[in-house]
Amino acid sequence: MSFENLRRDEAAHRSTLITTHSYDVSLDVRNAADPEASGYTSQTVIDFSAAEPGAGTFLDFIHAGIHSIFLNGKALDVNEVVDGPRIRLENLRAVNQVTVTGTALYSRSGEGMHRFFDPADGQCYLYTQYEPADARRVFANFEQPDLKGTFTFHVTAPAAWEVASNGAEVQRTPLASDPNAARWDFETTLPMSTYITSVLAGPYYKADDSWSATLEDGTRLDVPLALYCRASMSKDFDTDELFSLTKRGLAFFNELFDYPYPWGKYDQAFVPEYNLGAMENPGLVTFAETYVFTSRATDAQYQARANTLMHEMAHMWFGDLVTMQWWDDLWLKESFADYMGTLGVDRATDWETAWVNFANKRKAWAYVQDQLPTTHPIVADIPDLEAAKQNFDGITYAKGASVLKQLVAYVGFDAFIAGARQYFRDHAYGNTTLKDLLAALSASSGRDLADWSRQWLQTSGISSLSTDITSDGGTFSEVAIVQEATDPVTGRPEPRPHRLRIGLYEADATGSLVRTRSVETDITGNRTVVPELAGESIPALLLVNDDDLSYAKVRLDPRSEATVRSSLDRLVDPMARALCWTALWNSTRDAESAAGSYLDAVARFAASETGVGVLQNVLDNASTAVEHYASAATQPRLRADMAALAADRLQSAGPGSDQQLAWARALATASRHHASALPLVRRLLDVDGTVPGLTVDAELRWSLLHALAAHGQATQEELDADLARDTTASGRAGHTTALAARPEPEVKAAAWHAAVVGTELSNQLLSATIAGFNTADPELLEPFVEPYFTAIAGVWEQRSIEIASRIVRGLYPSGHRLQPGQDPADHAVIRLTDDWLAGHAAAPAALRRIIVEQRSHLMRALRAQARDSA
Repeated sequence: MSFENLRRDEAAHRSTLITTHSYDVSLDVRNAADPEASGYTSQTVIDFSAAEPGAGTFLDFIHAGIHSIFLNGKALDVNEVVDGPRIRLENLRAVNQVTVTGTALYSRSGEGMHRFFDPADGQCYLYTQYEPADARRVFANFEQPDLKGTFTFHVTAPAAWEVASNGAEVQRTPLASDPNAARWDFETTLPMSTYITSVLAGPYYKADDSWSATLEDGTRLDVPLALYCRASMSKDFDTDELFSLTKRGLAFFNELFDYPYPWGKYDQAFVPEYNLGAMENPGLVTFAETYVFTSRATDAQYQARANTLMHEMAHMWFGDLVTMQWWDDLWLKESFADYMGTLGVDRATDWETAWVNFANKRKAWAYVQDQLPTTHPIVADIPDLEAAKQNFDGITYAKGASVLKQLVAYVGFDAFIAGARQYFRDHAYGNTTLKDLLAALSASSGRDLADWSRQWLQTSGISSLSTDITSDGGTFSEVAIVQEATDPVTGRPEPRPHRLRIGLYEADATGSLVRTRSVETDITGNRTVVPELAGESIPALLLVNDDDLSYAKVRLDPRSEATVRSSLDRLVDPMARALCWTALWNSTRDAESAAGSYLDAVARFAASETGVGVLQNVLDNASTAVEHYASAATQPRLRADMAALAADRLQSAGPGSDQQLAWARALATASRHHASALPLVRRLLDVDGTVPGLTVDAELRWSLLHALAAHGQATQEELDADLARDTTASGRAGHTTALAARPEPEVKAAAWHAAVVGTELSNQLLSATIAGFNTADPELLEPFVEPYFTAIAGVWEQRSIEIASRIVRGLYPSGHRLQPGQDPADHAVIRLTDDWLAGHAAAPAALRRIIVEQRSHLMRALRAQARDSA
C-alpha cells in the first residue's frame, strides 16, 4: 500500500509544520465477538496548531474505508484528500481541529487491534499493539514519536466486558439503544506519543491492588494496580507474586530516579498471540501471556519474567516520560530499559543471579547480532518505518544495555543516576536525541563523554580481547591485553576504551577453582600492558573481563582454555562459569573449535551447573551446534550422543528439580532429530512416574509429541485426541506444530501453502506451522528451496511487515549441510541467495536485511561444518 512506509525526512518536515495538542478517540467494538465482522468504527478528533497558516500536511490512517473528514468544521471530499493510508490536510489555520470517522480492521497479526477467539471457551478478546507505527491501524493520527499530545479514549463494547486504556476509567454508561452494550470514558492522559497509547477489551479476568509511597516533600503517591488475563487462564494467574514484584519495582524506581511515577494507575495485561515480550504503554502495560505459566516453569523463567516486568516499568521514565525524537535514538529507551530491568531484579528482588543471566543470555544475543553484516551502531541510521521495525534487535537492546553497564563502570553508578535524574527533570513529556542525554551525563560525571559516545555508540562491531603473555618459569613477566576491533560497516579500526577486571583463579585445598586476585584496569588502543600482573604466579585460569563489566568477545589463553575444558565444573563463581561457557561457545561459533568439542564440554560439565538459566542456554547452544555446526559426517553420531546424554541426565537429575525439567526439554528437542530415545519419549507420555519427580504437563507433552510426530510415530488421530484434552491456545499451537512436523511430502506441502499462500493463520499459528515445517532433514524440504526465493518478494508486498518478516525469516532454507571438500560460498543455497540479492537490488531494505542476515547465519554454519570436517 502506497505511503505506508513513512520516511524520516517526511516526519521531520511535518514536525516543523505542526504541533499536536490533544486527541479524542472513540472506538465502537460491539461487533467484535462476531467472526464475520472484519472491522469497527473509529472516530478521532485532533486539535493541533500550524506554524505556517495556509500550509498543508497529512494524517496517517490505515483503514477499510473513511466515512467523513471535517477540517475546522468544513467537510472534505474523501475521494480527493484520501490517498491510501494518508489523508491530506490543506490550507491549515494557526489553530486547527480535524475529525476523521472511518472503519478500522481487526487484526490477526498482532498489529493494531488484535482479535483473538479463545479455543477453550470461544470468548473474544481484544488488545492493541502499536510500536513502531500501528496506532494508525486503529485511529487517524500523526504517527511519529515527536508529535505528542494528550489522549482521551472512549470505547463502546459489550457491557459484560472489562475495558481499559492508558487513563483511569472515569465513567461507564449503559447504552439506552443497546442494553447489551456500554460506553467507557477514560481520563485524559498526560502528553505521550501515539505508539504507546493502548486499549484492552474483552471478558478478561481482573485482579486489583494498590501501591503508595510518601515522597520526600511529604506528599503521598497513590498508584492503583490491576492485572488482567484471559478468563480461561485465571486459575494459573499468580497475581500475588506479580503484585509483589510490581510494588518492589515501583518503590525501587521511584527512589532511584527521584521522579514520582507520573502516569496515575499501573495496569498490566497478559494477552494472547503477542508479537513482543511486552510493551510499555503508560498505565496499561501489555505482556505476552506466556508469562502466565500454565505449565511448570523453572526459576530462570520466573526470573526472566521479573526482568521483563522491571524493563517495562523502567520505560515509564525512559521512553514514556522522555521519548526519542525519531527511531534513530530508539536506544535511548530500549538500552536503558534493558539495563534497568536487570538492575531492578538485582536490587529489588531476592534473585542473586540477574547479572549472570544477563551475561549468559541477553549479551549473547548482542554478540550474535553484532557479528552479522547488517550490524549497526547503537545510535542507528533509521531512514523510515520499515527500518525502524527491523531495529528492535540485539544491538538496540542488549548491546546498548551492555555498553551502559560499561559506562557505569567508567563514570561511577552515582554519577550515572544523577545524570539520569537531571535528564528527566529537563525533558519531562518531551523528546530528545543523543546530545541531550550526553549533556546530562557529562555534567553529572565531570567527564567529557563525546569520545566515549563516538567509540561506543556511533561505531559498529564487537571488540575481541585476548592476552599476550610472556613468562619466566611459573610467573608472568608481562601480560598485555590485545584488542582487535574493526568496524564492519566502515572497515576502520575502532579500538574502544574498556574498564574491566582481570581475574586470577587457582585451585584451593578442596580442588575448587577460586579467585585469588582481581585487577581492575583501563584498556585502550590495540595493546595495553597490565603492570600489576608482572611477577604474579601464573594461575590455572586468567579470566579477562571478570564480572562482565565490559562488552567484548574474550579469547582464553591456551593454559586457561585447557583448565576450562578439564575443570569447568570446579569453578565456584557462577558469573565466572557463565563467562567460560560463553568463551567455549564463541570458539565453536567462530569455527575455532569443532561442534563436537562443545558437546563434549556439555557432557562433562552441564549436569553440575547449578544455575538453571545457564544450563538452559548451554543446552540450547548444544542443540544448535549439533543441528547447524556439525558436518554431514559427524552429525548422525552427535545427534545420537545428544539424545543419549539428555536421556541419561534426565534420569539422574534431582527429582522435581529445575535441572530435571531442563533435561526433559532437551530430550524432546534432541529426539526430533534422532530416534534412539523415542521409546523413553513414548513412556513419558503414556506412563505416569516413568521418571520420578517429572510431571509431563501440557507444555512438555506437546514438545514430546512434536518429537514423535517428526518421526511419523504420532498420527493425526493421536494428536487430535490430545488437542481435545487441551483446548487452550498453547495447546492449539502445539498441535499445529506437531501436525506440520510429520515427515511426509504432502504434509510439508500443506504447511508451506498455509504459511506462504494462505492468509488464514494468525501470527501465533503461522509461527507454529513454520516450526513444524522446519522439523525435517534437508532432503524433505529440498522441493521448497527455489520456490522460497520465487515467493518472498510477493510475500513482502502483500502481507503486513510482521507476518512477512516471520515468513521470510522462518522459511529461509538454513538446515542444509556442506558436502565434503565443498567451499561454503559454492553451496547451492548460498548461490541462490546471492542471485536473489543481485537480482533484487531495489527490493525494500528491510526485506534485503532479513535475507542478508539469514545468509550470514548459514555461512557461519557452513564454515563451522568445514571446521568440523577438518
